[in-house]
Amino acid sequence: MKFAPTHALTTLLHGTLRGLLRAWVLIVPLVVALSLIRLGQLAYFWPTGYQVSTTDLTSVVVQGFRFDLKVSAVAGFLLLLVLPWVSGKVQGRIAAGVAFLYVMLSLVNLHYFGFYKTPIDSLVFGLVEDDTVAVLQTIWRDFPVIWTLLLAAVLTVASVALHRSLVARLKPDAVLQTHHAAVKLVLVIVVFFALLFAGKGTIREMALQRQHLTVTTSQFLNDMVPNGPIALKYAWDSRGQSQNLQNPLAGLKAMGFDSPLAAAEVLGLPHGSEAEVKAALSAHEALPAGTPKKNLVFFLMESWSAEPMLYQGPKFDVLGRLAPTLEKACHFNNFDSAHAGTHPSLEAILFSTPITPLTLGDVGRKPIPWAIPKVIKDAGYQTLFVTSARSGWRDLNRVLAVQGFDEVVDANTLKEQYPDANLGIWGVWDSYVFKYLNKRLAAQPADKPIFVFVLTSTNHPPYDLPADYQRVPRDMAQWKGETTSDTLMLNLDSYHYAADLLGGFVQDVQNGPLKANTIVAATGDHNVRSFGMYAEAPRRYLQRQVPFVIWGDALGGQQCGPQQALPASHRDMFSTLLPLVGVNGPYINAGRNLLRTPEASPLDAPRILFFTGEARNAQGLWQLGNQNSFACSSAPTVGTKPVGGDCQFNALDDQQERARYGLLDWNVRISLKK
Repeated sequence: MKFAPTHALTTLLHGTLRGLLRAWVLIVPLVVALSLIRLGQLAYFWPTGYQVSTTDLTSVVVQGFRFDLKVSAVAGFLLLLVLPWVSGKVQGRIAAGVAFLYVMLSLVNLHYFGFYKTPIDSLVFGLVEDDTVAVLQTIWRDFPVIWTLLLAAVLTVASVALHRSLVARLKPDAVLQTHHAAVKLVLVIVVFFALLFAGKGTIREMALQRQHLTVTTSQFLNDMVPNGPIALKYAWDSRGQSQNLQNPLAGLKAMGFDSPLAAAEVLGLPHGSEAEVKAALSAHEALPAGTPKKNLVFFLMESWSAEPMLYQGPKFDVLGRLAPTLEKACHFNNFDSAHAGTHPSLEAILFSTPITPLTLGDVGRKPIPWAIPKVIKDAGYQTLFVTSARSGWRDLNRVLAVQGFDEVVDANTLKEQYPDANLGIWGVWDSYVFKYLNKRLAAQPADKPIFVFVLTSTNHPPYDLPADYQRVPRDMAQWKGETTSDTLMLNLDSYHYAADLLGGFVQDVQNGPLKANTIVAATGDHNVRSFGMYAEAPRRYLQRQVPFVIWGDALGGQQCGPQQALPASHRDMFSTLLPLVGVNGPYINAGRNLLRTPEASPLDAPRILFFTGEARNAQGLWQLGNQNSFACSSAPTVGTKPVGGDCQFNALDDQQERARYGLLDWNVRISLKK
């Protein structure tokens, strides 16, 4: 008896094959568009004089193509639910919509990289979590929105034209009429698995994943690999992990440890039980009996990068009144931020957490036992948070009140105190913060120590300044950094404005009645985009650098010593400041005391931990757990070995930093899970 396929089977094969062929016709224009944007991004951000090998550049282009094929194939695969059954006209509209979406995401990724020096990450969700209107106003003023939309339209039209051309040439619908059912079945299987492997990104190896974004030792080149859709996907994954604290081992396992005990053993911490490990994370040497408590005024300065300070001089003034105060300060000049954004850095500093955003949900409504303001408040201090921004941003007004601040003063409060203060995009000018601080500290009772955490905001895109600000002329020949940013000059002006105000405040404290019992400290929340891409290896160490400075007679004659030039970061600040002002308590040993000579201990090693999973030592920097990502780059004042032949990845450093990161993550999850 001769086999005859049923009508239903024929229809199914016919529809499935039509959908698969249409999916592939859709994939090709998407891959072309995404690859063109990548090449444009490389050209757009390519630093002047930057040179790389043809092999590395080819690796980036090829790997990027693989990710383009992956995300395009995923789109085609998902659209198999509709592509077999719609008309050719609807198919074209679907192609146009998907092309516009993918193109726009990749153009957003391009501009995101220009701002944060990283592909799209979890900070992108700040569009809805921050002051959305302020963010959109900044985007409108600081980015070529119109040109970007026009480019997106052009690329979409070109993609649609290519799609139509492919449909006209290949005639996927007509091809279906010419084959026997058995041939169609074979074609379905072949085309389906071709689509499947394209979505996997490989045939034999494991599917393309986040770790495959690293293909060279140049972070600049590696950051060119992800397109917009894949970068957003990984950002969403990271956000999901940060919002779900139910698995306490998630961070430890990501760092290669099966338990907190294993990580604690690597660091030389007590590790007989989880309780021992947790206790060790907040154990500190007892302060000498009778140690007096001193006032602490801490500044987190918006976009206060380290590089401009390297060129400070009479012909290139970026510090104003701050410059002379540095002579008697402890200035840690090889210092990195914890994150690339303000809110993540703020959370890392206050809560010793690599998980961010941590406090936007229910976690922020309950006291975190080791929160810095809570520890200081419990030690008998009055605690105050002051910002020139609006405290409704990221719910700070609610979160900070729960986490130990007695009072939150923001732009609206300052506007009430100073009616002449104008509310701008992000708040009031920083000058009103310093006016308020001088007044408030002068009224502080002598028997009540105070802790003030200050967050400034003026040195932020679009770099607007008060009308009465006198711009300082500078000899730009003194600037040894990159000059490609069109906002460089504006940024240097707003940088000077903020630093000068800080310098004036420090001088007021040093010349006033608070001189003997007040410590002032300041750092930046993150580096800023105007100062370059830092693509060249010798400059890579500058990518995350911000200043950290401590002023005060209350230093008690302590010598800052050579440790000022050793690698350090945000995690070390309050381990340094709290013993200095006489505060003990259950704050987390996230870092080391920078006023003490480092001992031969994993916990005291002069290294930097960037809370997105990167580390830096005196030799270079790398992604945790990724030996191939190591790049030699060290500050000129440090490095026991020259950058070159003896510079190499240190597996022990990596293991210890993975253990530190894993334990900080575990501490948050085990303590705060519901």
